[in-house]
Order: sequence, then structure tokens, then C-alpha cells
Amino acid sequence: MSLFKARDWWSAVLGEGEEFDQGCLCVGDVDNSGSGCDKVVVGSYMGMLRIFAPHASKPAEQTVADAQLLEVQLRDPIIQVEVGKFVSCSELLHLAVLHPRKLSVYAVSGTAGNVEHGDQYQLRLVYEHNLQRTACNMTYGPFGGVTGHHFICIQSMDGMLMFFEQESYAFGRFLPGFLLPGPLCYCARTDSFITVSSTRQVECYRYETLAVATDADTRQDSEQQSKSSGKRLAAEWLLVLGEQALDIYVPSASPMASSIFVLGERNLFCLRDSGQIRFMKKLEYNPSCFLPYASVSEGTTNVLLGNHNNMLLVYQDTTLKWAAQLSCVPVAVRVANFLELKGLVVTLSSEGHLQCSYMGTDPSFFTAPKVEAREVNYDEVDAEMKALHKVIREATKNQVILFSLFVFIGSGSQVVVAFSAFLNGHYTPADLTGDIAVSYSSPTGVPRVAQCKFVLPLRLVCCPTSASKNSKYKITVDTNKPPVNLNEVFPEFVAKAEDKEGNALAFQFIAGSRVTVLASKTSQRYRIQSESFEDIWLVAKELVQRFDRHFAKLGVKDFRNSFSGPIPLAEYFETVDHHFELRVNAQKYQDLLSERAVQFRAIQRRLLTRFKDKTPAPLQNLDTLMEGTYRQVIALADAAEENRACLVQAFSRLRSATHLLILLVSLWQGLSAEQTAILEATLLPLLQDTPQLGWEESVDAAVSHLLRTCLSRSPKDQAISLSTMQLSMPKDTSRLKKHITLLCDRIGKGGRLSLSSEANVPTPVMLPGQDSMFVHVHVN
Repeated sequence: MSLFKARDWWSAVLGEGEEFDQGCLCVGDVDNSGSGCDKVVVGSYMGMLRIFAPHASKPAEQTVADAQLLEVQLRDPIIQVEVGKFVSCSELLHLAVLHPRKLSVYAVSGTAGNVEHGDQYQLRLVYEHNLQRTACNMTYGPFGGVTGHHFICIQSMDGMLMFFEQESYAFGRFLPGFLLPGPLCYCARTDSFITVSSTRQVECYRYETLAVATDADTRQDSEQQSKSSGKRLAAEWLLVLGEQALDIYVPSASPMASSIFVLGERNLFCLRDSGQIRFMKKLEYNPSCFLPYASVSEGTTNVLLGNHNNMLLVYQDTTLKWAAQLSCVPVAVRVANFLELKGLVVTLSSEGHLQCSYMGTDPSFFTAPKVEAREVNYDEVDAEMKALHKVIREATKNQVILFSLFVFIGSGSQVVVAFSAFLNGHYTPADLTGDIAVSYSSPTGVPRVAQCKFVLPLRLVCCPTSASKNSKYKITVDTNKPPVNLNEVFPEFVAKAEDKEGNALAFQFIAGSRVTVLASKTSQRYRIQSESFEDIWLVAKELVQRFDRHFAKLGVKDFRNSFSGPIPLAEYFETVDHHFELRVNAQKYQDLLSERAVQFRAIQRRLLTRFKDKTPAPLQNLDTLMEGTYRQVIALADAAEENRACLVQAFSRLRSATHLLILLVSLWQGLSAEQTAILEATLLPLLQDTPQLGWEESVDAAVSHLLRTCLSRSPKDQAISLSTMQLSMPKDTSRLKKHITLLCDRIGKGGRLSLSSEANVPTPVMLPGQDSMFVHVHVN
């Protein structure tokens, strides 16, 4: 018996009468928590799938329920489980489960719980493949040099390698001279598959060779076609072992240039990628499982090796470094990282004994003495709790509070949270309004949420500058009261103002143009002018709001802002056309990229056929054509990315111009707050463009809906429903501009926006949102 035992950190016994093997255990962040902590996934031959998040436990607290995240009974036996990037268009980790006649890929997700029962985890099937042959084992990796995704290769019991490129089946190849299946592993360095055949020799097959070999439905067809076509599947290299292999492993972070480990029945082999033996270790016992991993010493590799004597051995190359006693014979071993401890050894026995342990030298002879029970003084405990609460409150007041990190807030107390706001791009934002959401728990434990809005200061995005006399775009706002001093309305911009009388004030946007406000000395008018139409929006909005607050503070109740017209639709349509032009360019770039990508793949296939042909043939300038196509793909991708950035900026400017148009229409006709909200929901239904739905088609449908309902001229128009209308990108903006012009015309002729006439219309009106700033604060 060894004095050095594996120190038990966490353990569990899984089920009763279930069987497990070396493919039934894997570790990884299967729920994509991002915490850096692995989860332990275990499958059994009885079809039971379990997921654990182990944590440190005392000997008297050996409970499995606290660490078990999920337990699902599947219909078929589980041969092997693996964690990888198995879903296209997603770089998240998913769980692959291999059954005898089926491959299933699941997504594991967790939902935070609101009560003491903890989080809830769900297993969702993403896709599955029904297998035509009985599976033996599988391996996965970036076959063919793909990046960001993993493909799966399944070995059947009759010697066929079936390749799956995520949701689709790629091809299948029979291994030559096959009798019985053996261990299978993928080497990403050489893009090849290593297995040990029934002839007791290691065989290596390149993925490229497998891809171009003859396809067949049966082994007889494969042999006949290989003889006739000449594309016979042959191994890259062979190495005779002289014994059957239990497992093959290729370390991903090996210190040597090439390391392929093969565990035999009596020997441990370490091979180079070329098939040559680096070293061999003769074993004096029957091994059960092994796991090579990177060593801290340069030029060496460590190997964890379990045997049928309940021992876990640690080798550095051929030197035994450590030996630890286990409680059972392991059939699978992995190394995992958890929150409390990194590098724990996870072992699984054939009876279902799952253990997380670490190496230790202190024998477990010590037994803690029993603690004498004593009575608890509840008055002292209550006084101590109050004192601790007081210390916490004092520390909260004095220290720098991190954003969204509150532990406890007493009733009636205040906490100030400071945060910073930055420009999202090199353009003026469309809005300075933000939302705050505070989630907290009441004294009775009921979760609640409080929300409010805030407005960032205008000084954050612009600074005072000298006024300009002439500008391209001009807007005049009328009032019914004598002109006021602009320096009193904008006191934070007075420091650098040149006009001390307050008749002129200029704003220079950090990422925009200059906006000048001029007050008439003889009339009650104010002119806002700039070289950019959309940059007028923030200043005009701020001017109107500050006028309302200024006269309300003076006690004036009949103050009113107005706009005499005409509505600057021509200037507004320039912004619309620019945004639509960039959308059209984005679609053109997408189509061109698709065409060039198809052409590039076709050239690659033809070149691959030429290179693999045993009778050499001229390339006929295919290499030159592929290089030219590659350069075109790169140039188109760069242009598409540049156009995308311009489109984001153009949409922000379009939102600013639309906000300005809504403000002018509301001042022009004196719209109420409810009517202004309907108009804003109509012209700003989206916070951002998407490839499926753009601003032009959304606004066109919403404006058409208003023109046929509350702004219609006859009951016949109201009977027309828009529920069957298909939203797609229009050919041009002529229809949209015509409808917007008609909308302004009908509003100007007395039409009023209302929701009363659309009770039977199935399409609801979306209320607008703000996306300039969002702050989320959690309070417990």
C-alpha cells in the first residue's frame, strides 16, 4: 500500500448498476460561462448523461446534489462525449454525444435562479445525425486547417471513417485491411488521423488523402473502385507495435516538435509526427488509462497513467516522478481547472466512481476532535451583526464604489455611482438620453426593478467656438415672447463666447461640424445654421427645451415655440439617399464576395485534383488564376468592411436628421406629446439596420399604414390591411420620399395622428427606444 494517496477533493458515485468506459468522461466549459472553470461531463452505457460543477467538500458533506448541474436520461447508450465548437456560425462550445447509431450535438445553457435553489440548466438538441453503421468511437478537430470550428470523425465497427462538417455529412472512407476497430486520434499539426489496426501497427492517414480517395457505400465497392480508378487509400506511414493499443493521445501543447503517445498493453510509446519512435517505456503492470500533458521542464512531457492496481503514476518521459493510491481502478483520466483549485485530476471507474483529487504526501491519520456544544447568546450575536453592518456602511461611504457592486443599502440611505461616457465612433450621436435599471430585493425577499431616464450634458459632445455668419443649412424657430440672452440659456458655453450681449452662440461638435445660434434683436426669432443638416438636431432640441425651462422658471405659462415652415424635406432626403446608397453597396459587395468565393473553391478543387493525379499534367495557369481570385476576395472584403463602417455612421446621421424632422413637424403643427410619440414610432422604428430588415422598408410600411388609417381621406383606404405586406429592400427611395411628403402634407392640412382607428389592424406600432447610453445597476 502506498503512503502517498491521492487527496480526495470531491467525489461521487454515479447510479447503480451502470457501466462506464474511457470515452464516457470529458471536461470543459460546456455551458460557456466564461469563468475559466471546467465542468465534468459523464455519460454511461445506460444512456444517463450527467454534468457536474465540483467544489471542495468536507468528509461529512459528501453530497452530489450541490455539484450536479444536469441529469438527463437518453434513449440510447452513450459511447463517447466530447466538448468542442461543433455548430456552424457559432464559436461557442457544444456537447457531442455519440450513440451506437446516432450522433447528437447539444447546447448546455444555464439560467440564474432568483431563489435559494440556485441556477437552472437545460440541455437543448441543436442537431443530430442518424448513422448507417454502428459506431465505435470518434475524434474531432479542425480538419483541413479550418479555424474557429471543429469537425467530427466517427469510426464504425466495420472500419469506415465517417466525416461530419458540423450539421452536414461530408464523406466516408473505408480503412484498408480492416478487421477490428482500434483507438482513433486526430493530429492537428499534420492534419492526419492516427489509429492502431488489428495487425498491431500504428497507421497514419492524411485528411487530404482521405478527402480525395474513392467514395463507396460498401467495402467491396471501395476495393473495386480503388483498383479501377487508381485512387487507392494508402497510409502516410506505418509502425509495427507488436501489441494491441489501449489509447492514443496527441498533446496540443507539447514542448517537443512532435509527440504522439500510444498506450499499449505492456509498453508506453512516444512517436514523432513522422512515425519514428522518440522513446518507449516498458510497464510492469497492466495499464487502464493515460493522459499526457505539458511539463514545466523544457523538452519533456508528463504522463498520467492509471493501472489495475488502483495506482495513479506520473511519468516525466520515461522517469517515474510520483505514485499515488486511488480508491478504484480508473478507466478514464482528465485534468480540469475549477474555481478553488487549478489542475485537479479527474478519474472515472467502470462502476461509476467519479473523483476529483490532487497529489499529497500527508497521510490521513488525523481525526478532528469533537467540539463541545455551548449555548448561543443571541443578544451578543445581534449586537455583533449590527456592528458589522455599521462597519460595512462606513466602508461603503469612504471607498471608491465599483459600478454595479452593492452588497447592502439601508432604507433611506443614498449611494452615488460615478461612470464615464465616451463617443462610440467618429460621428455625433443621435441622442444623449440613456436608461438606468436597478434590480434589488425587498426586505421580504421579493425581486423588484426600478427604471428611470437621464440625459447626458450637451457639453460632453461639443465645445464653444466662434460664430459663423453664413452656412448651408438654416432653420428658424419662432417664439411668442421677447428674445432672451443666449448666455443665460447656455451658461456653460459663456466662457469662450465672443458675443457678450448674448445674440450669437456657436457650438463645435467633437466629431462633427459647427452649429451657430443667432437671436434676432428686433423680432422673436432664433436661427440655427450649420454646414451639416443632421448636426442641427441636438442644438435645436436643447434650445427648445431650455427655452421651456427658462420661461417656466420665470412663471410664464403661455410660452410656446413654433416653426413657420416650410419643412426641409429636400435636405432630409439627401441624408436618406446617402444611407440607401450605402445599403445598396453593401448588397453588391456581398454578392460579389459570394461569386468570388465560389470561384476560389472551384479553382482549389481543380488544383487539388491535378496535384493528386499520378500522371502529371500542366496547371494551365490555374495557380495564377487562384492567386488573382484570392486578391480579389481580400480587396472585396476590405471594401465591404469599410462600407459597413460608413453605413453605421450614415444610419446615426439619418436618425439625427429624422429626430430633427419630427421636432420641426411637431413645432409646425403644435402636435401633442401622444401625437409626437406616434410620429417618432413611425419614422424611427429601428435602432439599427440589419441585413434582414432596413430602415427604408420599415418606415415605408409604417407611413403607408398611417396614410391608410388615421390620415386617410376616405373609408375605402381604411379597409385596406397591411398584414400581408412583405418587407424587402426597395429598388430606390422614390416611393418612400413620396409617402413621407404626403404624410407631412396631410398633417399640415389638419390631419391628426391617432391610434383609435386601428383597433382591428394586426400590426402594432412599435414605440421608439434610445440606444445612446444604457446603465444597468444591480442592488442586492
